[in-house]
Amino acid sequence: MQPDKVALPHMDSSFDDPDYDYAASVAGRAMRSMAEQRIAPTPANFAVWFQYFAGSHDDLRNAIDLLIDHNRPFDAQTNQDLFETYVAPQVSAVVVDTSERLQALMGTAKEFLATAIADNHSQMQVISQVADQGKAGVDPKLLVAQLMNELARAATRATQLEAGFAEKTRELDVIRDSLSRSEQRARTDTLTGLANRRALDEFLRKAQTTAEWGEPLSVLMLDIDHFKSFNDNFGHGVGDQMLRLMANVLREKVRAQDLPARYGGEELIAVLPDADLATCAEIAERIRRAIADCTITRRSTGETLPGISVSIGVAQYRVGEAITDLIERCDRAPYLAKGGGRNRVVTEIELDRAGAAG
Repeated sequence: MQPDKVALPHMDSSFDDPDYDYAASVAGRAMRSMAEQRIAPTPANFAVWFQYFAGSHDDLRNAIDLLIDHNRPFDAQTNQDLFETYVAPQVSAVVVDTSERLQALMGTAKEFLATAIADNHSQMQVISQVADQGKAGVDPKLLVAQLMNELARAATRATQLEAGFAEKTRELDVIRDSLSRSEQRARTDTLTGLANRRALDEFLRKAQTTAEWGEPLSVLMLDIDHFKSFNDNFGHGVGDQMLRLMANVLREKVRAQDLPARYGGEELIAVLPDADLATCAEIAERIRRAIADCTITRRSTGETLPGISVSIGVAQYRVGEAITDLIERCDRAPYLAKGGGRNRVVTEIELDRAGAAG
């Protein structure tokens, strides 16, 4: 049984501190829905469903509503994807550690600057004293010696400061690389190495802006045929190997400007900016053929497993529509492909024809 979709007003920032009665009501609805779906009541899963019923996150609500519309099970992977994409806090141990290191670096930089300023004042005082002594008739040789000594000390201190700055610059480079890797991990699906839902949503929002100006935008959705039975017969480890293989094929066959991503479960998706329906269908067909030609070997035994195939749906963005409508249309096409015998590419044109005939 799927939960009823909710239609609640969008909450403002006061959602962070709701009153007791409201919070208790939302929590109760969240727990009942999780129990009906047999979703483990973990803190992460509860956070997802609490925000869903609170209506505080439009993207999360749209994603769950889409899953509900298509009678998708809320399995462990789907629950994890929802949490990581829409709910997971952005502050991580890496960010905390980085903040502490930056604070230390800024403190050191302040000390360097204070030292440099003090040195400058000291040098000015020495030069002023030498000038006064020159006016008083002190031997010029002694004055030159004083200036040479001060310049030597200044050069030594400047070299030390430069070395310190160079070391801290290297530390900043390390921090920058660490942040870059952390950001990349936050946008990557751990199993397939493809972009995750968070990265997909960001890419789609940018692509939609360009599409509104008249540039074509198309999407293809790939669903592995008989994946559940494959998992049941050979185990989830082999199923994961299959998903990684599908991801590699998808990554290799799309263009450099396209974004291949994991949509959820055994579904993979690719967003193709500046590609019309025909171009996207052609790329989808190349992907389908490449996967049909793949061979999967069980690593533990060397056994060659049965051939695999995929059903792929293709749709093109229509100016003015919501991205969720594009994804929903594309997501329905693989079902038509499966109904037609699987191992096929189906475009939204065939989907419209089937709807008209039905």
